[in-house]
Amino acid sequence: MATMLLKGQTALVTGGSSGIGRAIATAMAAAGATVAVNHRAGAERAAKLVDDILSAGGSAFAVEADVSDEATIERMFEEIITRCGRLDILVANAGLQMDASFQAMSLADWRKVIDVNLTGQFLCARAAVRQFLAQEELPHLSRARGKIICMSSVHEVIPWAGHVNYAASKGGVMLMMKSLAQEVARERIRVNGIAPGAIRTPINREAWETPEGLEKLLRLIPYGRIGEPEDVAKAAVWLASDESDYITGTSLFVDGGMTLYPGFEDNG
Repeated sequence: MATMLLKGQTALVTGGSSGIGRAIATAMAAAGATVAVNHRAGAERAAKLVDDILSAGGSAFAVEADVSDEATIERMFEEIITRCGRLDILVANAGLQMDASFQAMSLADWRKVIDVNLTGQFLCARAAVRQFLAQEELPHLSRARGKIICMSSVHEVIPWAGHVNYAASKGGVMLMMKSLAQEVARERIRVNGIAPGAIRTPINREAWETPEGLEKLLRLIPYGRIGEPEDVAKAAVWLASDESDYITGTSLFVDGGMTLYPGFEDNG
């Protein structure tokens, strides 16, 4: 049985219907939180996840919103507060890739990735901070007034040719997270980031689905295995709990050592 580190708290997980978001929503529900599972177009997947959480004895519901749209974000937060009365945790996880060589990248694809990956996290974090400051503090639930976890990537520090819009968005997420953490720390709002490496999700299926692809990928991972969504989910639960109460403004890399630059392990 999971340790109830988040008992009685309410968590919002954006992009929660699949991949890493699904694993985080499942883990937070198992840790005792009521989880709002955000989705944009994955209503069936979100409903299935909610059913799975409820069947396991947890608490969850689905909420639809496009994280890049300010009005729908405001409506989503209103729905959560109406249903739950408060919000304790935001996991700003929703994100996408639209890859192209730099000279072929369209302005539309640049803007779409920035709008979802960076502006979407800004809009959700801003709404969460406003709610944290407006609601009653309940120290028996959490020592912090509120917790925000920004989903970044190893590409907040590792350049990624052919994915300039994605890498730029994650670099922006990192400095937004740190700047926000600095600004709201005195209010006892904790803001941290998770920077996953190669995780076995549908978004990067071609990198791990074949033996050849997996062998090539593992050259970049000193620990010798691909990450699972549950690896990220466990980190998210810990960052949202009082176990990490003195941690804010930090990127937690969940990458099997990818940021250790394994190409230099034999002295370059």
